[in-house]
Amino acid sequence: MSERSELTTNRCGPVLLGVRHHGPGSARAVRAALEQCTPDAVLIEGPPEADALVPLAAQEGMRPPVALLAHVQDDPGRAAFWPLAEFSPEWVAMRWALERGVPVRFIDLPAAHSLAMGEKGETADGGMADGNPAAGADADGEKQGVGKGDADGAHPGGPVAPADGPGEQEAAAEADVRVDPIRVLAEAAGYDDPERWWEDVVEHRAGRAGAGSGGEPGADALAPFAALAEAMGALRETYGDGGHDRDPVREAHMRLRLRAARRDFGDGIAVVCGAWHVPALARRTTVAADRQLLKGLPKAKVAVTWVPWTHRRLSRHSGYGAGIASPGWYGHLFSAPDRPVARWLTKVAGLLREEDYAVSSAHVIEAVRLAEGLATVRGRPLAGLTELDDAVRAVMGDGSDAPSSLIHDRLVVGEVLGEVPDDAPAVPLQRDIARSQRTLRLKPEARERELELDLRKETDAGRSRLLHRLRLLGIPWGEPTRSRGSTGTFRETWRLRWEPELSVRVAEAGIWGTTVLSAATAKAASEATGAATLAEVTALAERCLLAELPDALPVVMRALSDRAALDADVGHLAQALPALVRSVRYGDVRGTDAAALREVAMGLAERVFVGLPPACAGLDADGAAEMRGHLDATHQAVGLLGRPGAGQAGGDPTSQPTSHPTGRQTGPHTGRQLDQPTGRQTGAQHLRARWAGVLRAVSERDAVPGLIRGRSARLLLDEGELGDGGAERLMGLALSPGTPPTDAAGWIEGFVGGGTGGDGGMLLVHDARLLALVDGWLTGVPDAAFTDVLPLLRRTFAEYEAGVRRTLGELIRRGPASPSHRQAGDAPDAAAPGFGPGLDRDRAAAVLPTLRMLLGIGAHGFDDERNDERNDELSGGPNDGRNDALSGGPNSDQPDTTRPADDLTGART
Repeated sequence: MSERSELTTNRCGPVLLGVRHHGPGSARAVRAALEQCTPDAVLIEGPPEADALVPLAAQEGMRPPVALLAHVQDDPGRAAFWPLAEFSPEWVAMRWALERGVPVRFIDLPAAHSLAMGEKGETADGGMADGNPAAGADADGEKQGVGKGDADGAHPGGPVAPADGPGEQEAAAEADVRVDPIRVLAEAAGYDDPERWWEDVVEHRAGRAGAGSGGEPGADALAPFAALAEAMGALRETYGDGGHDRDPVREAHMRLRLRAARRDFGDGIAVVCGAWHVPALARRTTVAADRQLLKGLPKAKVAVTWVPWTHRRLSRHSGYGAGIASPGWYGHLFSAPDRPVARWLTKVAGLLREEDYAVSSAHVIEAVRLAEGLATVRGRPLAGLTELDDAVRAVMGDGSDAPSSLIHDRLVVGEVLGEVPDDAPAVPLQRDIARSQRTLRLKPEARERELELDLRKETDAGRSRLLHRLRLLGIPWGEPTRSRGSTGTFRETWRLRWEPELSVRVAEAGIWGTTVLSAATAKAASEATGAATLAEVTALAERCLLAELPDALPVVMRALSDRAALDADVGHLAQALPALVRSVRYGDVRGTDAAALREVAMGLAERVFVGLPPACAGLDADGAAEMRGHLDATHQAVGLLGRPGAGQAGGDPTSQPTSHPTGRQTGPHTGRQLDQPTGRQTGAQHLRARWAGVLRAVSERDAVPGLIRGRSARLLLDEGELGDGGAERLMGLALSPGTPPTDAAGWIEGFVGGGTGGDGGMLLVHDARLLALVDGWLTGVPDAAFTDVLPLLRRTFAEYEAGVRRTLGELIRRGPASPSHRQAGDAPDAAAPGFGPGLDRDRAAAVLPTLRMLLGIGAHGFDDERNDERNDELSGGPNDGRNDALSGGPNSDQPDTTRPADDLTGART
């Protein structure tokens, strides 16, 4: 027996059980070894500050995956995780000891030192990195660092990902020379994939015996650990610490803790640690030498607790060095009592049936046979995920890869979220969040799901407040998304997913207050004071209203007024106005007093009105495109702010303008077009009239780019502010021969291109005069300039729906109908452009009974209706005018602009 494995197999001294973290084979072997040795104490690699938390692991409310979270009390953003799954050897050892009343201690370097060392900049990522071997090589990488400024909330604890900064690049290069012991052993065995070698040698061989077995009956449970210790000893002799500079410090502390445990409990001790550390723990050193390595280490005051974890986070290699690709599969191997392949494919079949795949028992039987056959051909002791995927694809998926992503997400990785007991240590803010979650029946889940909220219901309104307040605190449990069912302001749609690192965000947010309300209020006030731009303050005001933070609003309003008074940039003012106006609307929906916000919004709108016309002059193409966005946003904001009663007590926020068939809007409920301002106008009417004047001024200025002039004309047309022929006049001027073709093309893009409405194509379909003007201008564009305007026109018309483009092409091909004047009883009406060669009155009359029923109009007999219509037609009665209107006859006002057909997208005759 070699000296390297002496402590591992010596029944009279400490037993060193070298493991790979999150390995079901290692977990089974640890359980068998503990049953054989029955130690008096169990030492586990982990932060010693967590010793007091070990008894919580025995409670019924503790369900893995969970993690130990350690963070600096004065800086919660600097933290580290030690995740544990049900198939983690450390978790198995801990539960075994708790069930038998055996003491458990953690022996790794204290988090107080490791987190402080991270603060000193000794790691490339700025967080906690334990210097373990590469991913999958050693379970040492159980720590996961979290540093400030990281969007994902996690920093690698093993190999550092490629980074941008010079220092981070150097650390990444240093990580490349670190030794991966599993890879070295796999290459020695002739494998090019270290994961496959480990599964064939450890996981799958033990997996054949079932979850309750630690190996062959009667076999020595310590023999695998002795063999692994000998292999790791040979590697340490060759590679030393393998490029992991912090390992000697950690291992020195482990040896000191091991000596202390031997004094307290004797030699009947079992140590569960990463296999890479076993040779270092077995090596004889002096106490003085170990203490010298630990001398002068920085120290910070830390807090430790249990937090829920997820299988999805276990699978991330970017989280920490021992990240595994298939935690769901490993959990299955650990828990399956027997026949893991057949039981796995049964799970797959159940999942596919839930998703409406036609999978029968025969499919399962054939898939098991195929997977086992592939494993035999490939020389594997048990079918792995590769063989199972091939079998599922061939038998259950009919050769398709479609089910693969579903199986990977739901089974191979899994969507399990752990649970921790309520009495686990937590910051006051975390406890308040938990109380709110229980009160609102909003349970955290690892699986992403959508939540529809109706703000008129008390519970849903409370859920909305909680989610908005958490977002303001930087805890993005939920993200708002576009509602599919309704666009009303009383509905919200959220996409929820609880991530483990949100526990760190909660600890960070705890500095603002002990409850969600107080913390969100304090942070909103702080952000209002430190906001750099006006748009940031208006966005903050909107978030305060959504989160219902009445105590924060006065501070935000003061900052808003100060910023608005000092900011003279029209672009900044236009960016800030929409969020402010939306906030005014929320006063109606959420019962919040938004009078002060409305006053600020009105003043901001007036400043935009004054500064917009000169700001639009002399812009290049990029500036014009940006200003067009400001124009659309301001128009929408004025439309909301200019509604009678919007944001005011007693107003009707639901009143909306009605529309003419041509798209011209009229006043709410009146059906009349909005007139110029008069002395008796309300504030809302005056605001809309002022905005119409601004748009008219912009649309008629030659120094303004055509894109903005065209968009202004379109907005005026939609608001009904252009009289008869007004749109034709502006278009005629913009498309006159003296206008540069590129400027004219920009005008067309602004007028009929995409925008907030996106209905420019329908405007051309229903207004033959505008279509004729565009067509006539395009036909007359000189050949030399046509190639310059073609990309603009293609971009404009490509935004239309396929049906709109097809209709426009048909109208151009047929040409507009010529107006004719005929007496009653003359020849039938000519075909309307884009329609068949005449009106089938019998088919048209067939829908009248249903139409009357839908409209609530009293109907007489269908035959009487048809007879009346025929008599009127024969006698030249009252239906003639209606028929002419339907068929494009004498009452049609379409001009005679017959000309050769042109393709609006560039194909010219």
